[in-house]
Amino acid sequence: MHHQVRTEAGVVEGIPGVDRSVTVFRGIPYAAPPVGDLRWRPPRPPVRWTGVYQADSFGAVAPQAPGPEVNALDLPMSEDCLRLNVWTAAEPGDERPRPVLVWIHGGGFRVGTGANPRHDGEALARKGLVVVTFNYRLGALGFLATPELSEESEHGASGNYGLLDQIAALQWVRRNIGAFGGDPGRVTVAGQSAGAGSVHFLAMSPLSEGLFQRAVAQSHARHSRDPELRYLGTSYRTLPDAEKAGSQYAADRGARTLKRLRALPWPRLVEGNASAVDGAVDTGGPAKPPSFRPVVDGWAIPDGYAGTYAKGQRHDVWYLAGSNLDESGAIPESDFEAYRAAGKRFWRPGAPPVHVTRDDFVAASHQKFASMAEEFLRLYPAGTDDEAARSHCAAVRDNARISTWLWAKDWSAHANRPVYTYFWTHASPAVGGGTRRAAHGSEIDFVFGGNESVRARWDDGDHQVAETMSGYWANFAATGDPNGPGLPPWPAWTQDTQAVMELGGEFGLIALADPPRLDFWTRFFRTQQAW
Repeated sequence: MHHQVRTEAGVVEGIPGVDRSVTVFRGIPYAAPPVGDLRWRPPRPPVRWTGVYQADSFGAVAPQAPGPEVNALDLPMSEDCLRLNVWTAAEPGDERPRPVLVWIHGGGFRVGTGANPRHDGEALARKGLVVVTFNYRLGALGFLATPELSEESEHGASGNYGLLDQIAALQWVRRNIGAFGGDPGRVTVAGQSAGAGSVHFLAMSPLSEGLFQRAVAQSHARHSRDPELRYLGTSYRTLPDAEKAGSQYAADRGARTLKRLRALPWPRLVEGNASAVDGAVDTGGPAKPPSFRPVVDGWAIPDGYAGTYAKGQRHDVWYLAGSNLDESGAIPESDFEAYRAAGKRFWRPGAPPVHVTRDDFVAASHQKFASMAEEFLRLYPAGTDDEAARSHCAAVRDNARISTWLWAKDWSAHANRPVYTYFWTHASPAVGGGTRRAAHGSEIDFVFGGNESVRARWDDGDHQVAETMSGYWANFAATGDPNGPGLPPWPAWTQDTQAVMELGGEFGLIALADPPRLDFWTRFFRTQQAW
C-alpha cells in the first residue's frame, strides 16, 4: 500500500506495521470534534484539512473514569476523540477490494478505546481484511438524555450520541474505505460486550440501513425475555426514563440550562460515571445496568428487541454471535475459594453476581425464580458451598447458551440469512496474569490473532486456537460463512438442532443443556416480560 491515501477530508499518511506488508493509519478524524455547542449533538462531518495528515498516532481517548485499560495506554483524554484507525495490506492496483471488519470496543458504554492493543488489526489484515477500530462518545457525554435536548432535536430524541458516532464511523467507511483497498459493499460490524450490544442496536436502527452486511456479537446475544439482557451490554432505557435521569444528573451538577451544562468542563461530567447504576431496572437480582446506555428514542432505536424482531424491522444481515464459559458470573472451580475469601467484592455496573456459598445461591434462586425456585434447586442442587458454586456456574452457562439459541430463533423468524452461534471454552492466559480461564473478553485476542505482547504468553495450543478463530472470523467477514479449508465444520443455526458450536477447548457441536434443564429455562423465560 502507498502510505498516502486521499480521503474526503484530505490526504492521510500511514506508517508500516510490525509486518511491513501492512500499513496502519492511526487517529483519522471521522467527524468534527463534538465540543462546545456540538456537545450532545449528532456528529457533524470531519473538518477538511490541507496538506498531509500524519496518521501515525492514536487519537485522544474519549473522556472516562481512569481504569487499567486507559492508564496503560499513555494517551491524552479529550472530547475531541472521534478518530478511527485502519489496517490494510492492500496494494495499489489490486483488482479485488477486500472485505472490511469494523470493530466496536466494549466497556459498558463507560470506558474503552479503539486504540487498545488487543484490537490490533495487523494479523487480520494479513488474512486479507481491512480492519477499522474507532472511538465513540462514552458515559454522560455519549448517552445523556434530557427533555431540553430532545426538544432541541428535530427528531424529538436524545441520549444516543455514542451510537450516532458509531453510525458516522460506518458512513465514513462507506465513503472512504475504497481508497484503503476495502470493499464498501462487504462490511462486517463486530464488537464485544457493550460493543456486541451496539451491534444489536445498529442491526435494529433505520439510520444504519445498508452500511453493513454482516454482524458479529461477542458475548451477550440474549433472548428478549432473559432478565440478564437488562443489565448486560444489551440493556437499553426508554426515552422518558432516560430524560428523567438526565434532568436529575444536570440538577446534581447545578446546571439548570443546556447552556450551563454545555459550559461545564468535561471532568465534571465524568466523575461518578464509573459507579453510576440504574437501580430502577428489575433484573431478578442485584446486578444493575450502567446509568448511561442507549435509549429507545423512536428515531435511532425505534423499538425494543421483542417488538423489532416480531415486526421484522431490522437489517437482514448475516449474523455470528456467542458467549463464553467463564463470564456472566460463572468462574472456574479453582477460583471458588478466592471469591469466598473476598466476600461481597466491589461490583460495577453491568457486572453479574458470583454466588459461591450455599446461602447466597439459595437466596438468589428464590429472588430470581420465585414460584419456580424449588424446581430450579432440584435441577441445580446446593447441598454444600462447593455444590452450590458448581450449580451456580452450571446455571449461568446453561442460561447463556439457551438464551442465545432463543435469540437466534427470534431473529431468524424474519431472516433470509444464516446465523452462526458459538460457546467459547478455551482457557487462555489471563491478561495481567491469574488463572487461565475462558473469561469475558478472552476470545478477543484469538479473534484478532494476538498482538506481539499477547503472543509472547501463548503456547502452541494457543497459537493453534488463534489460527482457527481468526480464520473463522476472516471467512465470515469475506463471505458470511465462517467455514473454510482446514477448519472444523461449523453448521449454521437451525431450529431443528438444539445445539451450539463449541470454540476453543474443542471445536464441534455441543448440546445446549440437559433436557430437563433446557425445559426449565424455556418455561421460565416464558414467565418473564419481553424487552
